[in-house]
Amino acid sequence: MTARRGVRTARQNHDDPAEAEAHAAVDAAKVALGERGPVWWTDGAPDYNRHLAKNTPYADWFAALDRRARGSGPSSTQTGA
Repeated sequence: MTARRGVRTARQNHDDPAEAEAHAAVDAAKVALGERGPVWWTDGAPDYNRHLAKNTPYADWFAALDRRARGSGPSSTQTGA
């Protein structure tokens, strides 16, 4: 978060070199957290990220869930419950 605040501050101050340094710090933090860079898992399992559940081996499990559990029904805040 410190690096991201550094980007904001540098932009507000129109300090291009400081902004570039802050962006590099953000990138380094994301790589260290595993958000960027090479994958850290090597189990060989297929990655179903960004796939609809109905188009994966989990389709039957997903279809068995009720609408609220799937996230397609009204939430409790919308129904007043």
